[in-house]
Amino acid sequence: MELTHLDSSGQARMVDVSGKADTHRTAVARATVTMNQAAYDAIVRGNLKKGDALGAARIAGIMAAKRVSELIPLCHPIALTRVEVTCEPVEGRIEIEARVECVGKTGVEMEALTAVSIAALTIYDMVKGIDRGMTIGGVRLLSRSGGKSGEWRAESEDSHPGADDR
Repeated sequence: MELTHLDSSGQARMVDVSGKADTHRTAVARATVTMNQAAYDAIVRGNLKKGDALGAARIAGIMAAKRVSELIPLCHPIALTRVEVTCEPVEGRIEIEARVECVGKTGVEMEALTAVSIAALTIYDMVKGIDRGMTIGGVRLLSRSGGKSGEWRAESEDSHPGADDR
């Protein structure tokens, strides 16, 4: 297997994507923040001292997706055409999902994964005064499409190692 981020002498390099075709690319990722009932109720009721945790998390996730090339070494700056982050309360946890799209030469998987991770950390930050024991888990890519490798979808949430982190 060829490691694309290493040159012939083993030194790190940014992959040359200049020869790749521009295609419509998408990625969808998910993360979960699990918390105690008091923290969950405060989020759902919208009565946190710091404000709207879910709204702040959505914005933080969008902002994070736009900054991935500054955060993760060797990632290309990408002109994103869409970033959508949703945060849904579900029985004592918040399910976060990000859908990221672009028309370009490289995929947006890292942007989607970063979006859900930062959205989850934002929820933690806004609710930690109620529950410092919250857990962030299940960060994973659900699907990606575009480019030479085409479409990929995760088999199922329960079939993957670490699925119990939800």
